[in-house]
Amino acid sequence: MIWEAGLVRVALLGPTEMAAEDGTPVDIGGARVRMLLARLALDPGRPVPTTTLIDDLWGEQPPADASNALQSLVSRLRKVCPDVTLEPGGYRLGVEQDDVDVFRFERLRAAGRLDEALQLWRGEALADVREAPFAQAAAARLEEARLASEEERGELDVPALTALHEKHPLRERLAGLLMRALCAQGRQSEALHVYAEVRGRLADELGVDPSAELQEIHLAALRGELGPRAAVDRLPVRLTSFVGRDDELTQVSGLLNDARLVTLVGPGGAGKTRLATEVAARHPLHTKGRVWFAALAGVRAAEDLAGAVLGAFDVTFGGDPLRRSSEGMHRIAEVLGAGDSLLVLDNCEHLITPAAEFCGELLRRVPNLRVIATSREPLAIDGESLYPLGPLAVPNGQADVGGFGAVRLFLDRAKAVRPGFRLDESTVDDVRQICRRLDGMPLALELAAARLRSMTVQQITQRLDDRFRLLTSGSRTALPRQRTLRAVVEWSWDLLTEEELQLARRLSVFPAGADLAAIEQVCHPDALYVLTSLVEKSIVDLADAPRYRMLETIRVYAAEQLEASGERAETTARFRRYYRDLAQHWEPLTRTARQLEAITVYEDEHDNIIAALRGAIDDHEVELAADLLGGVFWYWLVKGDNERAAMSVHDVLALGEHMPEDLSATFRAMELIMNAMPGQAHKDDAAAIIDDCVRTGATQKYPSLALALPMLAFLSHNHELARREVDRAAGSDDPWARAAADWAMSFILVDEGDLDGAELARDRAYEQFVAAGDRWGSAMTLGLKAAFVSHTGDNQAAIALYQRGLDVALELRSQDDAVQQHWRLAAEYARLGDHATAEREIAKAEQYVDRLGNDQMALMLSYAKAEVLLRSGRVAEARALSAHFKEAATTSTVLGSFVAEWSAVLDARIAIADNDLTGAEARVAAAIESTSDRGDMPDVATVAELLAQIRHAQGRDDAARRLLALTKAVRGRLDLGDPDVRRLVAEIGEPEAPQVTKPEALQEIRGEAGIRED
Repeated sequence: MIWEAGLVRVALLGPTEMAAEDGTPVDIGGARVRMLLARLALDPGRPVPTTTLIDDLWGEQPPADASNALQSLVSRLRKVCPDVTLEPGGYRLGVEQDDVDVFRFERLRAAGRLDEALQLWRGEALADVREAPFAQAAAARLEEARLASEEERGELDVPALTALHEKHPLRERLAGLLMRALCAQGRQSEALHVYAEVRGRLADELGVDPSAELQEIHLAALRGELGPRAAVDRLPVRLTSFVGRDDELTQVSGLLNDARLVTLVGPGGAGKTRLATEVAARHPLHTKGRVWFAALAGVRAAEDLAGAVLGAFDVTFGGDPLRRSSEGMHRIAEVLGAGDSLLVLDNCEHLITPAAEFCGELLRRVPNLRVIATSREPLAIDGESLYPLGPLAVPNGQADVGGFGAVRLFLDRAKAVRPGFRLDESTVDDVRQICRRLDGMPLALELAAARLRSMTVQQITQRLDDRFRLLTSGSRTALPRQRTLRAVVEWSWDLLTEEELQLARRLSVFPAGADLAAIEQVCHPDALYVLTSLVEKSIVDLADAPRYRMLETIRVYAAEQLEASGERAETTARFRRYYRDLAQHWEPLTRTARQLEAITVYEDEHDNIIAALRGAIDDHEVELAADLLGGVFWYWLVKGDNERAAMSVHDVLALGEHMPEDLSATFRAMELIMNAMPGQAHKDDAAAIIDDCVRTGATQKYPSLALALPMLAFLSHNHELARREVDRAAGSDDPWARAAADWAMSFILVDEGDLDGAELARDRAYEQFVAAGDRWGSAMTLGLKAAFVSHTGDNQAAIALYQRGLDVALELRSQDDAVQQHWRLAAEYARLGDHATAEREIAKAEQYVDRLGNDQMALMLSYAKAEVLLRSGRVAEARALSAHFKEAATTSTVLGSFVAEWSAVLDARIAIADNDLTGAEARVAAAIESTSDRGDMPDVATVAELLAQIRHAQGRDDAARRLLALTKAVRGRLDLGDPDVRRLVAEIGEPEAPQVTKPEALQEIRGEAGIRED
């Protein structure tokens, strides 16, 4: 690289290097060119005579034509460094002295900045040009200066001093420093050994005694005068361990290296004082006694601020109060200016302007001072580096919670008051809830842990709704505002202006925070400037989007203030109406190309919508509750939150007769279909509710009924009604409703045995869902198509479809759907025979479940895992999972009556693998009875195929072939994607479907299973 003149930097304190001003390294060339550059750099900006250069580069054996050889070297150097010029006095390198590290080192050393000077060294001086005649003397001079600098600094640790002493054993000053360092660590005998060794070397090699200075150090070591000395510690006493802030400690320490003022800002109870203290305690200046801590919490007037800082120095002053500030500042500057210093100014928020002015002036007066300030808002002065300190990390559904900072802190403090307390199955849920509901705030967690002196962890959890009464057991030695949770919040609240107080209390209606538009609609029409002030004062957090939220503890306190102000009813009414309108605006868009945008809005606002809905239900605001539920219901279905949807529908319907008829009919239909899935609905109830939806006009108003009503009729085995509702949806102007009609039609056609027609209907549904932009409908259809393709025996094609469904689920951020897609993929890979990939898919699903903390999903996943393990021949592991499933599923509200049926199918397969045909037959019979009672033809067919395998194993191939034939009559085809079915067909042949009706086939299968008809 070549650059313009004047931009060269040369480094000689190590291997010779050259770089552009921006630090870009330059390839200098061969050894002799490097020697020339190094020699010229030792006289920067001055010409070096030609004769001097020849002597310094070649010594006593110059080349025959030395001048030409030198000129050739100069030409080679100029190719990379045009700053080399020929002048009357010789060749000159046109750089400033400070562009050569040798001269920067000497300048910094002369100024006493030894740390900066020594950092320039990268190894031995002139390390790669030592063969040049000039280099040895220059390197020796530089190395001597380096050693002298190390000795002058006198702060090296024992290992560094030992290394230098071994390299220079006759340097008495180094030996003295090493002896002092060893004594400071209590290693007196080693220090005396160093002295004896040096004395012997001096006598043997130089014939002299140690210097008087070294003899004095020896005598002091013998007397024990150089033993360890405790550093002056002016910081608050640390009586508890420092837990959960390791990353923050590193980051703040790094900031303090680069900035002279670092302000830790955050809400009360976040641990700002403790973090500042810990940073100061670990700073190098602490070991030198150059750290001071000034607590400002008790200072009430600006004129007392300097006195509080002087109090930290154990210095007081009196005199005229009007002159105290100036005199105090002068004396503070004298103390801090005596050397490098670090000052901690703790709790500046109630004196924010005087504290800022004081800090700014102090930093100007004392150039070698660094300051750590703690405050609930920035000092806002030049040079300030802010470090926002928020809550500790809290678990959010993860199974393994022990590594989270909030949990670690709570456990540490809990063990201090209740030895033996630990995180196990009996405590983990309560600890997780305490950490989450207290926002991971250190002081709140410490107050909660202190309650373990007199309460169980379960009792603490149960009383978190009354947190201000609960958390009152702080240290008696703490400041009054740190002894109770209420006092912590009140300290911040009392610093707010009237306008800030009004907005802050109204913000309490938003449990999930809000964007500016919502805040201006609900709280204040021109809120931005007041809002930013609340952010500055750590009452409100600013998140991405931007979105404003309160920590839960502050929000609870603000809600009390809202109630006391008499504004709660009016503010809450505006809040509920706002979220009704928002949900009704976005609800139709959840079935369009704006689906992901709508989902993002729902995710951000979910807790707010829930609060509005629950509040409307509790206050019997029937129409408002119904509108809110209608606005959020489909989002819940898309995200797989069926349990919440069912509970909310039940609660809204319980409000009674004042609900609009169309909404009442719609919710009753939804309630019935959710209770029916995946079983069957009562035929008469379903028909009546469907007719109510038609009569009230709900079918025209709520597009989701285009899917719900045909499926409700289908599940009640009313094909005529189901086809009528399919036709109604197919005639809709809404393209999504037409897609839903084809989707529902595919179920009807499968049940009627028209598999090809069903596949065509699914294809049409998929194409229309994609055209409408509905990823949820597309994913559901892909799952149906994958199962159909798998039954044909094309496992690879089914896997491809399931993978597409997984991609869509991930787009929708539906973790429940992602789990299901992973386990369907796992099952299909297992059917294909790729057991390693199947287990990897199960592992991915388990990771999602761990993050979700969804016990029901974990339960169903254990069932899927057992099937995968069974197909890979790991029967014992499958059996253990089956036992776990049966035990855990007894409390499942989702599986209900299906537990026995699913268990029977799984245990039948395990029994077949164990060659326990009698046990397998009994379990299959139970499954056939359950599935046929429900009228679920696909499930009946699956179990009939199992019974066929048992009959074949019993040597009854005629019965096995008949069962396969009956399976075709029930399902329309065999499941040739199942390797066990393929194997059976290969051994006994594939029979034709019999000329029987489905009911007749079903009756015959039941008879073969030994089910007695009443």
